[in-house]
Amino acid sequence: MKVLVFGRTGQVATELQRQLPQAVFLGREQADLADPAACAAAIRDSDAAAVINAAAWTAVDKAEAEEAAATVVNGEAPAAMARAAAQKRIPFLHVSTDYVFSGAGSAPWVETDPVAPQNAYGRSKLAGEQGVRAAGGAAAILRTSWVFSAHGANFVKTMLRLSESRDALNVVEDQIGGPTPAADIAAALVVMARKMVAGQPGGTYHFGGSPWVSWADFAREIFALSGRKVVVTGIPTAAYPTPALRPLNSRMDCAALTRDFGIAPPDWQAGLSKVLKELEI
Repeated sequence: MKVLVFGRTGQVATELQRQLPQAVFLGREQADLADPAACAAAIRDSDAAAVINAAAWTAVDKAEAEEAAATVVNGEAPAAMARAAAQKRIPFLHVSTDYVFSGAGSAPWVETDPVAPQNAYGRSKLAGEQGVRAAGGAAAILRTSWVFSAHGANFVKTMLRLSESRDALNVVEDQIGGPTPAADIAAALVVMARKMVAGQPGGTYHFGGSPWVSWADFAREIFALSGRKVVVTGIPTAAYPTPALRPLNSRMDCAALTRDFGIAPPDWQAGLSKVLKELEI
């Protein structure tokens, strides 16, 4: 199965390179999502059997000041890519986020829940979802949360870096979600792509780590597994203001993905152990 992947250095794209070494990976130099037409052209010029978009604007706080630019990358580019894939009648798989929801309540989000993004990043990702669906082709949208890996910038690496100079940290405790290993997201996308190439329909699906946890408890587990002696004090979101509002509830119900593709929610603690081993910690 020949796959065209947008993204090369991000967390999910890096893991896809390990799992799909035969795929063609387009970095920003070959296909910049700030230029949707160029991305669509890359698909039209490809002989791939499926397309995966693993590239995105992920700077959540920066998007507050640059929403128009974020919307081009996260909204207009995926829409253009999905239209090009639809024209070629090949599956298009796109990674999205729980930030399309309001973050209210405590019930896990299901795919049919009303969307109500609370920040610019969430609005830009929702625009991408809408564009992908409107393209009318065989497409899958995979919403995920709290991505981590041994690569790039993420919460695990930030906590490890801070632990080198701090023996106590305040970490938000009222935001609850599922940390998700990038390696598991990549594996899910590979399974979905293969099945969709074989004719299985796509749709919108949720994929987040299990069990649900707060950022503070996630940090405690990072330090416990890495042998770092850091005291974590849980604080409310209000005590750690950021330019972009963060959802308090990032729980996602992943039953539909298990039902349709046989993909179970990943065990983030097992994924964390693998990441720490890769980081040689």
